[in-house]
Amino acid sequence: MLLWLLRGLFAAFLLGLGIAAFDTFAEKGNDGRSLWLGFRAMLVVLAVGGVVLFTDLWERNKQISTLSALYFGLLLGLLLGWLFSMALERFLSSWFGGEGNDPIMVIARMFITVVCCYITISTLLQTKDEFRFIIPYVEFAKQTKGNKPLILDTSVIIDGRIADLCDTRLVDSKLIVTRFVLQELQSIADSSDKLKRNRGRRGLDILKKLQGNSKIELIMHDGNVAELRELSEKVRVDERLVLFAKAIDGRVVTNDFNLNKIAQLQGVDVINLNEVANSLKTVALPGEILTIKLVKPGDQPGQGIGYLEDGTMVVVEQGRVSIGQEVGITVTSVLQTPAGRMIFGRIDPQRPPGTVPPTAEARALDK
Repeated sequence: MLLWLLRGLFAAFLLGLGIAAFDTFAEKGNDGRSLWLGFRAMLVVLAVGGVVLFTDLWERNKQISTLSALYFGLLLGLLLGWLFSMALERFLSSWFGGEGNDPIMVIARMFITVVCCYITISTLLQTKDEFRFIIPYVEFAKQTKGNKPLILDTSVIIDGRIADLCDTRLVDSKLIVTRFVLQELQSIADSSDKLKRNRGRRGLDILKKLQGNSKIELIMHDGNVAELRELSEKVRVDERLVLFAKAIDGRVVTNDFNLNKIAQLQGVDVINLNEVANSLKTVALPGEILTIKLVKPGDQPGQGIGYLEDGTMVVVEQGRVSIGQEVGITVTSVLQTPAGRMIFGRIDPQRPPGTVPPTAEARALDK
């Protein structure tokens, strides 16, 4: 709002300056030639101001490194041009036969200044990424206020656990959903495949739930950053998401293993929701006694498989004969895999099938 107010004031100032230029050159309309000069002066003022205003509106994503290279290059060029003009004034006067405010000397000084400005601006623009070496102790870097924003991937929206995580007030960063992710969700929801269509509609429902959650800040971003303007619309959403996260210095939230690796290779922070879920699963130590219901046979002879409440798989040796029953097992080892945590154990001989072992509090009282 403040920026548009500034632009409005600038436009009003241009209009006033154009009218003043018309009055000055027209000499209040004494003759036709004066009126024409006043009209041309007003047009020049409005044209120059319009070009400046149009350039500001057209280039929305300005980079501080480019702007500083232009400004410092112009200042340095003017300073060098003035110094070289002063140093070469005696030689120029002897070469061209003029001195002082002679038009030839003015043109020579302007030529030297323009050349110096071009060289300094061109050099700084080509080396703007190493600007810290040009100005010691000054480095222009993008600073993000507060925590880095979290950029949601399509897979993590469809998964739905992000909405439950936000309800816990654990997430205090703003969440961003880009236009191309929203378009991908819509295309999945419009798919002819029933399974895909249901997944897409679930993702849209999760987004609606996140929008209505007052505990978080959800932003719908158009994804219009300089890094994505030159890309074709056919570029995959994953690649666009990584470039977008790098441009705004954000973190990608995903369930996609491949996107996780690609983002890490390009130096983008990633939060894999599967890894977060695995880190919150129950920790079982070797020797601990658990109660588990065996539901199916394992891959090896005699094994039985059960699951904890959080979905952790428990492999029980010699447990196939007890399938369908609750048994007490003694944990022998815990294996952490990329897919999650697996617990291995054997049936506790002191807890026959169908009995429930005592709780940790009961065991403590027995001791």
